[in-house]
Amino acid sequence: MHDAKGLEYRACAVMAVDEDVLPDPDRLEAVGDLADLEALQETERHLLYVACTRARDRLLISGVEPGSEFLDDLIGQ
Repeated sequence: MHDAKGLEYRACAVMAVDEDVLPDPDRLEAVGDLADLEALQETERHLLYVACTRARDRLLISGVEPGSEFLDDLIGQ
């Protein structure tokens, strides 16, 4: 997802959008305070948005339930 910004493809697949994958649990454990947690969540949310908006015609998002909390943000847009 980090390398996708500025690119566009006819079709994209964003995989493993699971609750225990996104946001990255290892990065969450390293957070020191509430402000850092909010910044990390916003960054992870933005990365998912950027990855999903690289698809011009078709987008496939896959994962297992429960899905990432960030999926609600994408579906609502």
